[in-house]
Order: sequence, then structure tokens, then C-alpha cells
Amino acid sequence: MSNDEKILSVIRQESEEKIKALSDDAEKVYLEITSEAQKKAEEIRRGGEHKVQLQSDNLLSAFRSRVELERRNALLKTKRKEIEKTIDMLREHIISLNDKDYFKFILRLAKKLESTKGEMFFNSRDLKRMPKNFSLVLADHSIESTLSSVPEDSIDGGFVLKNGDIEENMSISSLIEEKREQLEDLIGSELFKD
Repeated sequence: MSNDEKILSVIRQESEEKIKALSDDAEKVYLEITSEAQKKAEEIRRGGEHKVQLQSDNLLSAFRSRVELERRNALLKTKRKEIEKTIDMLREHIISLNDKDYFKFILRLAKKLESTKGEMFFNSRDLKRMPKNFSLVLADHSIESTLSSVPEDSIDGGFVLKNGDIEENMSISSLIEEKREQLEDLIGSELFKD
């Protein structure tokens, strides 16, 4: 089992536990509200009128609907929170790759822009850990961009390629945001399998 699968497994287990706890809490609230509604309904029923019976049934139905809506909202909120947590973990995982794997990843990103020339800007952390021969590695892959020694600390990882007024933002956060919808679908389907 890979680290990613282990992380997803732990997150899935935590999510299932949280969802179970929320469901249990919702069930408890549901039982309390139902009990209260049944008591009120019983009082109304004692009146014996058909109209009063309908009102009690409507009241009980409204309580049930409210509890179900609150339960669904709580589950959706928990799922959203877990998806965001997983996306943040993905971002951190990429940023904290060992130097060799991280710059292989950077090279793959740079290859997507190989026909674009310009100056590549990295954050301070990446400039410090960049292999000394990285510009040669880029040249070996026909990437004619130069490496800037000026840090671009507005990005969390990855790089920004600047060519005059044109910028290609290949930062980790930008790439994740670009694919956010697909990531959310994938993570949601993995974490919350039925």
C-alpha cells in the first residue's frame, strides 16, 4: 500500500467515524424531537377532532423533515471539510517531496511549457534546494528558459514563468485550483464510497 493509499485510508476511516458520530447525534436529536412531537400529537389527538389530527400529523412530519435536513447538512459539511483537508494534504505532500522527486515533478511541469521562453521564478525554499545543475537538466530537455535567482515567495511551490508581460503560473496552488473540481470529485468518491 503506497503512502497516498495509506493517507486516503486514514482519512476515509476518520471521515467514516465522524459521519457515524454525526449520524448518531442526529438520530438522538431526531428521537428527542419525535418524542416531543408525539407527546404534543397525543395531546392534540385527545381533542378528538379530525382537523386537530391532521395538524398533529403535519407537525410530526415537519419535525421529521427538519431533522433529516439538519442531518444531511451536517454530513455535507463534514464531507466538504474532509475534502478540503485532503486537498491541503496533497499540496503539502507535493511541496515536501524529497529534492530529487520534487525537481522531477518541476521538470514535468516545465516540459508542458517547453516552447515558451522566459525566466523561471521559484520561492526561496525551492531556490535553496534546487540541484546546482538544474539549468543544464532543463537545457537537456530543450527548455530554453532561464532560472531567476530572485525569489518569488508569493507561491507555495512550483514556479512562475515570466516573459515580458506574459506569466505562466505553474505554482502548486494554481495547479490544484485549476483541477479543483476534478480533485474534489475524485477525493469524494474515494473517501465516501458507499
